Amino acid sequence: MSDVAAPAVPASARDQLRRLAVLIATCFVDMIGFAMVLPILPFYALDLKASPFEIGLITAAFSAAQILSAPLWGRVSDKYGRRPALLIGLMASAIAYVVFGLAHSLWLLFLSRLIQGAGGGTTGVANAYIADSVEPGDRARALGWLSAATSAGVMLGPVIGSIAAHGGRAMPGFVAAALCILNFGFAWKLLPESHVNRGGAAIVRKPVWESAWQVLRHPTQQVSRLVWIYSVGMLAFASLTSVLALFLGARFNVNAMTIGPWFLYIGGLSVVMRTVFLGPIVDRIGETWAMRFGAMLLIVGLLLYPLASSIALLALIMPLVPIGTALLFPSTTALMTRGADREETGTVMGVAQTFGGVSRVAAPLMATAAFQVNIWFPFVLAAAVVGIAMVMAFRVPVVPSRRKAIRA
Repeated sequence: MSDVAAPAVPASARDQLRRLAVLIATCFVDMIGFAMVLPILPFYALDLKASPFEIGLITAAFSAAQILSAPLWGRVSDKYGRRPALLIGLMASAIAYVVFGLAHSLWLLFLSRLIQGAGGGTTGVANAYIADSVEPGDRARALGWLSAATSAGVMLGPVIGSIAAHGGRAMPGFVAAALCILNFGFAWKLLPESHVNRGGAAIVRKPVWESAWQVLRHPTQQVSRLVWIYSVGMLAFASLTSVLALFLGARFNVNAMTIGPWFLYIGGLSVVMRTVFLGPIVDRIGETWAMRFGAMLLIVGLLLYPLASSIALLALIMPLVPIGTALLFPSTTALMTRGADREETGTVMGVAQTFGGVSRVAAPLMATAAFQVNIWFPFVLAAAVVGIAMVMAFRVPVVPSRRKAIRA
């Protein structure tokens, strides 16, 4: 197969929606499996006598594998297409869930997270698929729909996982694996390739890790700054998710059998925000200001979390985080796709996932260590981290909103 990518053949609006719908459905089912095992992972680890720090290490193992795999998957997708990379990632997840179901020791839990992380490096490929298939002005909206699908998976997965847990310790992992295998068949049959290749003069590609080096070496360049905003924001958000189960258990006596409704509520808020409100907001104020407001709301939500003394008060505070992340992450990613060369879009998205992966490795270690000091400390620390992202966001040039572009 040639490794030369031609400009994508313009697709009709109907073709774009069909491609996007299949990708969204694929990512939705994949995230259900992911979310089935993630909330119960700390409880299983505690049953195996793991310390809070060891729980952080197990949680971080996913991102450690993703750090190494994401740019490689991005390069593979640039060279050979998005579809094969996504399919291999689905099969890796199925294998990981089988290992999780069979795990009766901490090292097997580590192994399951490593395998899943290696397959999870294809997240950037899904974002590149959007860049291939959707016009720049619609990408934030499309990325919001894609992330809404993952949020819906986060919403339903823990509920299914909690129900499956009644069937035995291994059942959540086996059910998640079965979902991945079915999802693989669905994607194999219905997911079209978005990255068109043709013969001709070979494209001279940079070494796969050069893009990552450029982010470190030139952090003030447009794409580099956006990668840093994404990764710093992810550090804070992943800190919250790493200790949320522990926080709910310590403050409200939540356990593996009762945690599902909490994620249902958070996921529902995120889905509504990303499917109903994100697109109109971006159309009105543009990706840059959406990114800035998202950082602000995330800071406020994180600071208020530990102040919740009752379930009712926590229910009022929780929406601030999904609203903030719904504005911050899709807008930042959309701006990255605007600034990246088309022939390197997959690689750039992979590099962004690598930097995000570093954050997801550091976050559980940082947050669980802080949690042992005081249950409020991880939230304050995460809010301070988002403050850094907000400062950087105000140094990103403003991209005109769709409404202003139409008027012009």
